[in-house]
Amino acid sequence: MKTEVLKKVLIILSPFVVAWFAIFVGTYGVTPVMVLKILVNEIIPLGLNTDFPEKTIILDIRLPRVILAGLVGIALSGSGVTMQGLFRNPLVDPFILGISAGSAFGCAISVGFFPRLPIQIMAFIFGIVSVLLTYSLAKTQGEISRLPLILSGVIISSFFTALVSVVKFLIDPHRLQSIVFWLMGSFSLADWKFVKISFIGIGLSLLPLYLMRWRLNVISMGENEAKMLGVNVKRDRLIFIVFSTLAVSLAVSVSGIIGWIGLMVPHLVRMLTGPDHKNLVPLSMAGGATFMIFADTVARSLTSFDIPVGIITALIGAPFFVYIMKKSDKANWRK
Repeated sequence: MKTEVLKKVLIILSPFVVAWFAIFVGTYGVTPVMVLKILVNEIIPLGLNTDFPEKTIILDIRLPRVILAGLVGIALSGSGVTMQGLFRNPLVDPFILGISAGSAFGCAISVGFFPRLPIQIMAFIFGIVSVLLTYSLAKTQGEISRLPLILSGVIISSFFTALVSVVKFLIDPHRLQSIVFWLMGSFSLADWKFVKISFIGIGLSLLPLYLMRWRLNVISMGENEAKMLGVNVKRDRLIFIVFSTLAVSLAVSVSGIIGWIGLMVPHLVRMLTGPDHKNLVPLSMAGGATFMIFADTVARSLTSFDIPVGIITALIGAPFFVYIMKKSDKANWRK
């Protein structure tokens, strides 16, 4: 029992520990003491001498970037663990279901053709469309199981990716460069405005998922069993899908497409703490924040230039997906 509690405490605290190191790690090094002085003086004005040239780097560049990375990790991982419980499939995540590609298409349309229209609205609309198309396509094969759901997600994701390519072909070349870089996933443009939008939007999106997380335990038992226990499956499924998609859409609108977080992190947390969604959902959110901050720190520190973080997560996620497939029981995979 003590070991289980210790694991949960370490996972919950891990985002704060990693975020602390991420602030003073980078191509331009700053000392932990300097970071501590600046942050403490900003929170509680103590009259400390914080007239350092590094102050701008810490407060206006690294701190909002670290916070934004954590919020996006929370959104992607929280949505991923919700989708896995909802569809009773540990190989599901927003990236595989096509939500990320649909949201990216909405953002690309907004940037390319309707710059006055908030990209968050377009991202949400096409994110919802993509997940509904994926679910409907998988439903045509009868009972929704792993293989039809994943194949449907691949099809819908490829479709929206092709539409994004059409947008890139049609828009002005000056806007094309920003869209291409943004689609690879990056926090290089992070600022306090993005942090405020993400904090409010992602927080409101994930709150229903957190409050209703115990229902995922019932729904994951099967639709008939859930109905027998008095759960309104259709209503709860709609709530989970809408708010999960909203969280992912907001994440995509501020960071671009960053895949595999929603698949890897819930899997790792489930291996450490068990399948109970009462614990799994909040711990996956914390683990997602930790992993995303770590990946972004690697992306901006590995070389003298800023590598898109989507490349780092893909390089880690693809082998992890192969590992999960090999570990999965072949009979269950074919169901």
